[in-house]
Amino acid sequence: MLEDIRTNFPPHTHPGESSRHTHRSVTMMLKIMGVLLCATLVACVDVMPQKDFNLEKMAGKWWVVGLATNAQWFVNRKAGMKMGTSMMLPTAGGDLDISCTKQNADGSCWKTTHLAKKTDIPGRFTFTSQRWNSENDMRVVAVQYDDFALIHTIKTKDGVTDVLNKLFSRTPEVSAALQEKFMQFSLDTGILSENVTILPKNGECTEA
Repeated sequence: MLEDIRTNFPPHTHPGESSRHTHRSVTMMLKIMGVLLCATLVACVDVMPQKDFNLEKMAGKWWVVGLATNAQWFVNRKAGMKMGTSMMLPTAGGDLDISCTKQNADGSCWKTTHLAKKTDIPGRFTFTSQRWNSENDMRVVAVQYDDFALIHTIKTKDGVTDVLNKLFSRTPEVSAALQEKFMQFSLDTGILSENVTILPKNGECTEA
């Protein structure tokens, strides 16, 4: 299902004979630093959208049933987070209008909207979040249009980049097999296991 995930490793250069030991040590340190940066900032993988993506079939209501990210805002708040819903509306120009709502503990509704702009690659979109002041590169990695969608977003704010994976479902139910696939995909994209969450069920927000 996730066959389009590709890992790219940059080539290494070899040090000269006269300073082999010193350069070898420096090279090893740089490799270790690079691995740590990849693990803590954003996974060093090239995640591409699902082939033969069909924008029109994304239309309608989706439940947000899973979230995964190492971003600090999520780490601080994940214990109290619950499911919400997203209404997706394809536009005539090929963009995707997304409205997200979630019922708060007091029964009120939290809502945000954004217009995901199409790119040259079907299934890949970009948008600027005015609410969170971030730039977003969004890819629909895997989808069965009547069942689930897995969306991988690279978020950049103030020069810091984080990966956010979201698991969407047409119902609030999510199978154990799908949960397992979501966990594995998130681990493959650099998310720590403790930061992969299947959200508790929640009431549906009905405010306009």
